[in-house]
Amino acid sequence: MELTGDVAVIGGGLGGIAAALSAADAGASVILTVAEPMIGGQVTAQLTSPLDEHPLVESAGVTARYRQFRELVRTASGGARNPGDGWVSRLCFEPLVGLRVLEGMLCTHIDAGRIRVLRNAWPVAATDVAGRAAHSGASIDAVRLRYPTGTDALVRARVFVDATELGDLLPLTGTRWVIGSEGSDAFGETDAVPGAADLFAEQSCTWAALLVREAEPQPVGEAPPGYAALRDAQPFSLNLASPQSEIETGTGAFACYRFFTTGPTGLPPFWAYRRIRTAKSGATEAAVINWAGNDYRSSGLVGDPAKAGPAARALTLAFVHWLRTEAPRDPGDGPGPFGTGQGYPELRLAPELSGTADGLAASPYVRESRRLGNPRPITAADLLPATFCTPIGNPSADPVSGSVAGTDDGTAVHPAPEIADSVGIAWYHADLHPRVGHPRSVYRSAAPFQLPAGALVPAPGIGPENLVMGAKNLAATQVAAAAWRVHPAEWAIGEAAGALAAASVRLSTSPRRIVHDPALLAGVQGDLLAAGAPLSWRSTETLPSEPAPTQTEIQHV
Repeated sequence: MELTGDVAVIGGGLGGIAAALSAADAGASVILTVAEPMIGGQVTAQLTSPLDEHPLVESAGVTARYRQFRELVRTASGGARNPGDGWVSRLCFEPLVGLRVLEGMLCTHIDAGRIRVLRNAWPVAATDVAGRAAHSGASIDAVRLRYPTGTDALVRARVFVDATELGDLLPLTGTRWVIGSEGSDAFGETDAVPGAADLFAEQSCTWAALLVREAEPQPVGEAPPGYAALRDAQPFSLNLASPQSEIETGTGAFACYRFFTTGPTGLPPFWAYRRIRTAKSGATEAAVINWAGNDYRSSGLVGDPAKAGPAARALTLAFVHWLRTEAPRDPGDGPGPFGTGQGYPELRLAPELSGTADGLAASPYVRESRRLGNPRPITAADLLPATFCTPIGNPSADPVSGSVAGTDDGTAVHPAPEIADSVGIAWYHADLHPRVGHPRSVYRSAAPFQLPAGALVPAPGIGPENLVMGAKNLAATQVAAAAWRVHPAEWAIGEAAGALAAASVRLSTSPRRIVHDPALLAGVQGDLLAAGAPLSWRSTETLPSEPAPTQTEIQHV
């Protein structure tokens, strides 16, 4: 099978969907491919539907299309503002609800033939117009995809957007890429691995699971293979080490949680962390299990995919067994069915909610992708200053500093320095989970920041001129990319990539040329603004209607 379109978006996660919508809305014909059976990436196949967002998300700092997605999810969830009432996010919902919403957002373009979707197809090769392996000195002409049956499809396009979860087009197109830590020697980043680069120091991944809480105990079965060793090595616990205490004091302070009730220091329940459905819905409660206990950190999805994927799944199955059989029961819950004061066997895996046969995610939750290897990537310095300043009540936008007002705790913050080539904005902490060989986690404050267009296209000599980054694979260091990997940020990257790709087709020029021509880039910036994608934080006004901070923000911000 051979398909031809204006724009090929390889990868169907949030960045890919945003790119496809942005390009199709601009008049381009789009081929959207996804390696999994379902579109949606983090939200669906990876079961990370509780959204990781910034404190102003309800009123500012996201694109109009992303805001539409959030509101459609709430409508599809019966109008609840936070259907799961999970404390990690203001919007925790069922992954299959997210899937239906995303499919609905694409539907008009699919029906009109502007977007064609290929599922269960992953890229295996890329070629130039002469049929040679793609390389930095020529444009990409085609990408070959493979189905589980072994059959192939050939996709030809004028512009290719790499929105894959792991930056799969980068090696296939001869584009320079990096993985792991650049090391503190490269850019002077405090939170990089000390000294030289460590390309094996990928962030941990998590193979999430979805559990429901039944009224009565459910059959438990035998412990999974290697259970005891995994339990003891991780080790499994309801408590979390505080990243900030490790960073600032070198101590290993712990936050202590209980299972279903408030913890001894007032912390909310473990179960409610990523809960996606409450008893108020009239159905059994359900929660996504994505916790330190099943955070796999022994090998990387890029560096050792044959080991990392299966091992991450095995770790999660072991953690789920521990939750059901050995996790400490809350005070007042008695000895439980096992008579040991341990385990909640009423929990069970929920394939009816995960969209998979076993209640586990279809694919691992990816925190780190291959990243475009431009000489000047986004670094931690580009996410500064993170200075908390004047309380709300004073003017929300300082005419000198341009401070953004309105965090939930009543403070204002200064955005990062303004950049001329911005094609989007985002805001999140640099959230680095343990890296292979480097177990310390990082949760470092950042300022509201902008997306430089130059981070989306390969510099000359780095990769093909008609390739655009559309997800976590933008040109950024490991530390900086840790602030760009979350849901609204990935969406902003994708939306900018789609607008850039559509403009390239319309103007019959390359995305690289547009990025490096201020007049042409201004046109793309105008297109993004017209579509409701903000490019600067400087116009953000006081937002006193923001809801109370999430527990994650209370603990870390």
